[in-house]
Amino acid sequence: MKIAVIGATGKSGNLIVQEALSRGHEVTAIVRDARKLGETKVNVLEKDLFDLTFDDLQDQDVIIDAFAAWTPDTLVLHQTSLKYLADVLSGKPNRLLVVGGAGSLYVNPEHTVRLLDTPDFPDAYKALASNMGKGLDALKLRSDVNWTYVSPAAAFVADGERTGSYKAGGEELIVNSQGESVISYADYAIAMIDEAENGNHIRARFTVVSK
Repeated sequence: MKIAVIGATGKSGNLIVQEALSRGHEVTAIVRDARKLGETKVNVLEKDLFDLTFDDLQDQDVIIDAFAAWTPDTLVLHQTSLKYLADVLSGKPNRLLVVGGAGSLYVNPEHTVRLLDTPDFPDAYKALASNMGKGLDALKLRSDVNWTYVSPAAAFVADGERTGSYKAGGEELIVNSQGESVISYADYAIAMIDEAENGNHIRARFTVVSK
């Protein structure tokens, strides 16, 4: 399978690249600065996300969007970048998998309260979670793109161990056997490549938590 990873130099993007390579997939890293990749076995496309065309992506079975923005003036890019990619892939067979956020997960069965709406959600992350949630809301309205949005657990641990296992859920926040909502970047990467291979959540969002 041919898999492209946008934002391959980021922490999650890099682990997703490594997971895909370990399974024998042909991987293309799409990055703005190829020097940050160092020595690598992957194909490299040095290009800004907003300059990508379908010609750049047409040979890829799966495009994984691991784009990230953290500063206040760039948070809106979580909406605009997702729309841009969806527009590029509109009406095409290629699949778009998105490294999403946990803030938009629901915490009640009625799906009226999101994690980011709860009193204990950190103020520092509300703007980020809100922009990511709006990006997902817009994606849910599209039937012209083969998208999948993968939300991590509430605690998304960059340097957490790779246990090799996880539990998947749907639109609601889930916890593991210890009652914790946590997953490492490494286990999340496993779930992402599992989805790339199996395609169990076309035009849907799902979430993953460590076991």
